[in-house]
Amino acid sequence: MEQFMILTSRNSKVYFRDRGAIFFSLLSALIVIGLMVFFLGDMNIDGVVELLDTYAHNGHEENQKNAELLVLAWTCAGLLSINAVTVSLAVYSIMIKDRVNGTLNAIFTAPISRLKITLSYIASAWIAAVIMCTLTLGITEVYGILSGMEAYTWAEHMILFAMIMINSFVYAALMYPLAMLAKTEGAWSGFGTVIGTLVGFLGGIYIPIGSLADSISGLMKCTPIIYGTSMFRKVMTKSIMETTFVGAPGEVVEMYREIMGIELTVADYTLKLRDEWLILLACGIIFLVIGMCMLKYQKKTDR
Repeated sequence: MEQFMILTSRNSKVYFRDRGAIFFSLLSALIVIGLMVFFLGDMNIDGVVELLDTYAHNGHEENQKNAELLVLAWTCAGLLSINAVTVSLAVYSIMIKDRVNGTLNAIFTAPISRLKITLSYIASAWIAAVIMCTLTLGITEVYGILSGMEAYTWAEHMILFAMIMINSFVYAALMYPLAMLAKTEGAWSGFGTVIGTLVGFLGGIYIPIGSLADSISGLMKCTPIIYGTSMFRKVMTKSIMETTFVGAPGEVVEMYREIMGIELTVADYTLKLRDEWLILLACGIIFLVIGMCMLKYQKKTDR
């Protein structure tokens, strides 16, 4: 256990000491913020205001303010999902670099099992993602409070932290087998660029999932990203949704939740929060098993 902790600590320190790695792991989140500020935010806000002016009758100025806060909470939920993916990607670049420069082979010669070495990389990716997503939650919540949002309750904070841990585990496990296939730092960097571009789309952050064709939304539901995003949105938009849609018919509220990806429907079944937790946990375990099987095969071929 001591060897595992030492390796995990080493990998985590390498990541957090590299300011460039931290910046690029957060680049996708920064792009989302930029898009929301300059392009997509106003479009989403205008759509909510039009809906509220038609059904809620709370006054245009009140509707405008509530819509801005709702879209802010909706966007911040997406940032938490994105960061778990991109931070895990950045941390695994350490493993790729260790393999390329021979450090990993040197570690293999030490009296420590390959399983512990592997788990140390996975654990460091998970820890880094949890830390960065928790910081993101704190920063976005402070900004939201300054903008007029209510602070999340203690219970909501605990739920959100549990979600961060689960979501981060999924991508720490998912990225490991992919990192094993990458032979060079350039290949992993190129892969990271593609994933960083796609993650905002697959998470229904650039364009709400309900605005897309059924075939595309069906494809998005084949990835864990949309479930993680929906999971965060359920909790982070709950309070502001209740304030925003006061007086609006229940059908209008449900329609909005489905269009914006707060609620997801699979085979005519509307997923509950616990369903999304189970889906993500299952995905994480499956990819972890795949990674362990690949490690076992690699050990045989190295003999």
